[in-house]
Amino acid sequence: MKIHQNARHFASKKALELPVVRDVTKAGLVRMHTGIFLEKTDPEHREERKERLDAFFDATMDSYLAALQAGAPEEEAREITHIQSNFDFYNHGWTEMMEFPSDELEEHYERYETFFSNHDITIADPLGDFAPDEIPEAPSTPEKLDDPVHPHAESGFADDVYVEGDDGEIRVGGFDEPEDVDISDAVGVDEGEA
Repeated sequence: MKIHQNARHFASKKALELPVVRDVTKAGLVRMHTGIFLEKTDPEHREERKERLDAFFDATMDSYLAALQAGAPEEEAREITHIQSNFDFYNHGWTEMMEFPSDELEEHYERYETFFSNHDITIADPLGDFAPDEIPEAPSTPEKLDDPVHPHAESGFADDVYVEGDDGEIRVGGFDEPEDVDISDAVGVDEGEA
């Protein structure tokens, strides 16, 4: 899939790995992702999906850290969380929120099959071992799976992680982590919450 990467991603990664600012950054990232994906859906569904998305994205922050601890570079760890989210969107028929077309689900799963199988993650169970004891439900729109519309999906990026930098350059794989990462640039921390 194609994702963006800049210094803020590395700052957020570093902040998530530090006990003092972890909670602030995690809350900021959850809030940010929920907001981004709610904007991709019809206004009539936004409120009913918010609680589930908050809980879901909170759980994916744990899978992000687990992927990093297993040796994944930042862009791959983050892509794993986006793939998990797209599995959940698909399962709910929320095709308008998907970042890649539903016919690429298996390809994305297979690229990270080792990580996913190690944590009991499947397309049908996108959180696997990272699922909280309870996660809010939200109404599904299964009728959208009959003829899925993916206005925000980009196809053709299922074979690897494609990373776009601030300069617009797209490359396979990510950028090197800067040496001078400033955690004050991390999501949540930069919002004055720390």
